[in-house]
Amino acid sequence: MVRRRCDFLIIGGGIVGVAIAVALAEKHPAASIIVIEKEKAPGFHASGRNSGVLHAGFYYTADSLKARFTQDGNREWTAFCKAKGLSLNACGKLVVAKDEREDAVLDTLLERGLRNGVSLEMLSAGEARKIEPAIKTWKRALYSPATAVLDPLQVLSALVDEAAAKGVAFEYEAKYLGLDGDAVNTSAGAIQADYVVNAAGLYADKVARDFGFSADYFLLPFKGIYLYGSEGAVPLKTNIYPVPDLRNPFLGVHFTLTVGGRIKIGPTAIPAFWPEQYGGMQGFVFQEFLATSGRHLKLMMAGDAMFRELAVEEMKKYSRRYLVEQAAKLAEGVRGTDFRQWGRPGIRAQLFNSKAGKLEMDFVIEGDSRSMHVLNAISPAFTCSLPFSRYVVDQISQRLA
Repeated sequence: MVRRRCDFLIIGGGIVGVAIAVALAEKHPAASIIVIEKEKAPGFHASGRNSGVLHAGFYYTADSLKARFTQDGNREWTAFCKAKGLSLNACGKLVVAKDEREDAVLDTLLERGLRNGVSLEMLSAGEARKIEPAIKTWKRALYSPATAVLDPLQVLSALVDEAAAKGVAFEYEAKYLGLDGDAVNTSAGAIQADYVVNAAGLYADKVARDFGFSADYFLLPFKGIYLYGSEGAVPLKTNIYPVPDLRNPFLGVHFTLTVGGRIKIGPTAIPAFWPEQYGGMQGFVFQEFLATSGRHLKLMMAGDAMFRELAVEEMKKYSRRYLVEQAAKLAEGVRGTDFRQWGRPGIRAQLFNSKAGKLEMDFVIEGDSRSMHVLNAISPAFTCSLPFSRYVVDQISQRLA
C-alpha cells in the first residue's frame, strides 16, 4: 500500500542528494519533495567521512563537468560557511614534485588551472618554503590559495536545515527496496513519486538498473583511510599534495589540515570488497562481497596493467609504516611515532564503464521523464555539489519539458 505521495523523491541523504533537494525546492517552490535516507541521520557514509577539502579546480580538463563546477562550488561553500558562521580553514595548498618528470606535470596542472580560471602561482622551491618551510620538492611547487578546509558533517547539517526550511521532508531509516509500479518501496513504506532522483552513492548503479539505466556501468568501492598526527607532529601551515597520476581519478597520499589545524595523512584508494567495508566485517553482505570482489579481481586479471598497479600500490597502504613513508616524501620532519591514530575510514564510489573498459573520470548522470540517476559523483563532488545540483535540476527540467 502506498503510504504517501510526492512530486519529487530523492534517494540518498548525502551532500549531493540534499543539494539537489535544495535546488529543486528553489526551482519548484510549490512542489512536495521527500528525501529518503537508509541511516538514522545524514552523512553516515561518504559525505560525512569526506576530507573536507574545498578544491580549487586545477586538476581537471576544461571540457569536464568537474572543471565547470569546482571553482563555483569553492566560492559558494566559502560564502555559505562565512554566512552561517561555520568552521573554515583557508589554508591553501601546495602541490610538490619529487623529480624532473613530476616537475613537468606541474606545468600541465598550471595550464589546466588557468584555462579553468583558477588562481594559481608557480613558485620556486625557495618561494614555496616561505609558505610552508617543511615541504620537499624538486625545483618548483604549485600554490593554490583558494583551497580551503571545512567540516563536512557541520556543513551537511546546515544544508539539511536549509532544505527543511524550504519545505523538504526527510525520512530516515527508509532504505530503498525497489519499484512497485509507479511507487518506490522503502523499509518505512511505499512512496508514490511523480519523479525520482537517485543519489544513492555506493548503490546508485543498482537503483538505476531498476529504472532501466546503468546498463554499461557498475560502481566499485575504494576505501580511504587517514592517519592523524599527534600534537608533536610537524606543524604544517598548508595542505601538501603530490603530483597526481592524471590517468586515474585519485590524488595520492597527501597532508591535509582539519578546520582546527590538526594534520592527517591520506587518504588511500584501497579496493574494498563490499560497499560498506569500513572495518572488520562491518556492512558485510555475502552477495555484495561476491559481486564486488569478483569485479575487482576480474579487472586485475584482465590485463589492465594500470588498474593492477594501482590496486597493488594501494593495498600496501594498509601498513601504517608504508603510509608514513609515502607522506615523508612530501615534507621534512615526518616521524612514524607522530602518526599512530587511524581516522574514521570512508568509501569512495567509483564508476567503471564496462563498455569502454575504464574508470570514469568525470560526473555521470542518466535519466528520462521519470527519473534521474547520479551514477558518478566522485571527488570533488562535495566541493561541486551546489552548482552540480543545479545542473542536475536543469537536466530534469529538460526531460520534463
